[in-house]
Amino acid sequence: MKRTALPKYVTRFVDRHGKPRYRFRKKGQTARYIQAEFGSAEFEAEYDACLRGESAPKIEVGKGRIKPGTIADLIRRYYAAPEFMGLADSTKSTYRNQLDRFREQHGTKPVRLIERRHIKAIIGGMADRPGAANSLLARIKLLMKFAIEEGMRRDNPALGVRGFKAKGDGFHSWTDDEISRFEAAHATGSRARLAMALLLYTGQRRSDVIRMGHQHVSKGRIQVRQQKTGAGLWIPIHPDLVAIIAATPRTNLTFVTTAQGKPFSAAGFGNWFRECCDDAGLPQCSAHGLRKAAARRLAEAGCSNQQIKSITGHQTEAEVARYTRAAEQEVLAKQAMRALSRGRKKGTTVSNQTKKVRQNDR
Repeated sequence: MKRTALPKYVTRFVDRHGKPRYRFRKKGQTARYIQAEFGSAEFEAEYDACLRGESAPKIEVGKGRIKPGTIADLIRRYYAAPEFMGLADSTKSTYRNQLDRFREQHGTKPVRLIERRHIKAIIGGMADRPGAANSLLARIKLLMKFAIEEGMRRDNPALGVRGFKAKGDGFHSWTDDEISRFEAAHATGSRARLAMALLLYTGQRRSDVIRMGHQHVSKGRIQVRQQKTGAGLWIPIHPDLVAIIAATPRTNLTFVTTAQGKPFSAAGFGNWFRECCDDAGLPQCSAHGLRKAAARRLAEAGCSNQQIKSITGHQTEAEVARYTRAAEQEVLAKQAMRALSRGRKKGTTVSNQTKKVRQNDR
């Protein structure tokens, strides 16, 4: 299904030869001309690259001739389908990275001949990268489901195929000690300190933090429209965040900018913040880990899952539970030990009274 309307930041004009041209222009980025046919999968690939601030994929003559019925054909159809087009830009970028690599290795294979054993072999061959393997398996399941809808096969051979057991909870959740070490390395008033405070005190993803600005603040709250989910949130601004924003020089509408005073891309912000963590001696920490730390702190403060979701924007109990598991364990353990201590004291009192009764009987 092709686009019928121009995507954001793209304008159309007709050149002197009467040919329609499409230009991508976004503030803070170099303007680019999209070379592919409007509405094609190649057009979407170039557009996504422009959104990420990357060079557009090089178009080679004859390269786009894909044999019908192959994995490459299926992926091309999926990129043009509403199921993919309706995803958030960050999600589309992640899916493309995974599926393009999969296409490079298996693009010429017929979809109808893919069997369960083939998928197990592909995933099993990634044992050294269990996280990447599980993500790819999820994409393959989605692709095979789409293949059924497209009439390219009758069943989904990926159903029931199991990935690797996760050994952890993904991104490392910052501890309070790590937060203090970062604060010691980056003084109040610095861009790094402001970025950390925005991540920690709003509990949002980097793709949302880079778009936050003074224009989103009203009556002690900050308005957020989550880029990934589209959810709208009004988050009260923590006093510590208020102080840090006030102490940071204002150079742009957005709170955090590049060294040149321009807005960040999500990838650029992630790379820059990674360097900030390294400078603080925290190579295990990341921007997303502060989102987890924010949820943990809310849980430790006694907030319910519903209250936590009102800040982080999570949609399910399972998502919140994954972020707050450590906090819940600690709180429950303290409650259990207090209950044991109270029970033991009561038991000791009864035992002493029993002894006194026995002595009196004598």
